[in-house]
Amino acid sequence: MRRTIFTEQHDLFRQTARAYFERECAPNTEEWERQGRVDREAWTAAGKAGLIGWEFPEQYGGQGLRDFRYNAIMAEEMAATGSVGIGLGLQNDVIPPYLMNLTTDEQKARWLPGVVSGETICALALSEPGAGSDLKGIRTTARRDGDHWVVDGSKTFITNGILADLAVVACKTDPGAGHKGISLIVVERGAEGFERGRTLDKIGMKAQDTAELFFRGVRVPAQNLIGQENRGFYHMMGNLPTERLAIAVASLAAAERALAVTLRYAGERTAFGQPIGTFQANRFALADARAKLDAARVYVDGCTMALVEGHLTAEDAAAAKYWTSETAWEVIDRCMQLFGGYGYINDYEIARIWRDNRVQRVFGGTSEIMQEIIGRSLGL
Repeated sequence: MRRTIFTEQHDLFRQTARAYFERECAPNTEEWERQGRVDREAWTAAGKAGLIGWEFPEQYGGQGLRDFRYNAIMAEEMAATGSVGIGLGLQNDVIPPYLMNLTTDEQKARWLPGVVSGETICALALSEPGAGSDLKGIRTTARRDGDHWVVDGSKTFITNGILADLAVVACKTDPGAGHKGISLIVVERGAEGFERGRTLDKIGMKAQDTAELFFRGVRVPAQNLIGQENRGFYHMMGNLPTERLAIAVASLAAAERALAVTLRYAGERTAFGQPIGTFQANRFALADARAKLDAARVYVDGCTMALVEGHLTAEDAAAAKYWTSETAWEVIDRCMQLFGGYGYINDYEIARIWRDNRVQRVFGGTSEIMQEIIGRSLGL
């Protein structure tokens, strides 16, 4: 189905993104999965290609382009090339609202140039062992001590946790105030008492380093507070719609890749003297997948334009994340079935796509949390 949301400028950006992923990322899939992280050189290569932080002001190395369609292109091209691991989605989709909207000019000058160049890798440290979707339950604290904050606690499931040079950490700065006592503090690599735990052994996304972080009396300069003190929960809630739409975009892109590799396999693999795609049951399964992904594409593109135009609501984003991640998983699982026993062999890309995308229904808020958000919007 023809898409109408992109301009010629977006098409040129897509060519740049495709060339980058084909050159710097796709050839390294097996190595990065073995080592459990991406080489830093891939990050700086992305920076040189202008594929990081384009929405930041030009004075900090960006291009001043605040347009989520560029974000969507990056996710689509990463999936379409079979690339893995590199956390550019976090760097471009999730981190910018924090570093653009909540920082002072001094903080921007200190952090943004490195982020844009790919030399400064970012992490968002929200989740804890006892607080995932329920961010109000975090226990990491930060107490003021003169010109510093002293941070104590731990975080888990942190994307880019091992590589991160800069972590935006959600802390309780007024422990007795519940969600009204949360602040956001930037902790930088090298701070004494800031330690990385193990790289978590995940079912999928093997090439993306996901880690535990520990803060043991970490002294952070007071000027590393971003946003307003004790308003961190509201800052986080304001940024979640963009993050959830980004997950929807990535989910759909992965399912489209799964369908593409399955169509190729269905035309090449034979059984009983004919390509397996010619059997009616298989042809109907692929037709069903195509129809569902076409419908999802229209839905997600509509939400993308709503964000670009400034009227995407939290409920819209939750619905997009819920429906697209669930539909994508259904399609990917059905595609894997068509590979038979080979679909369960890690040498086949469909196996990795299947493993990697199960988590889309979990992070950014589980499907059940999305249903709760949607349900409340119905007045229930």
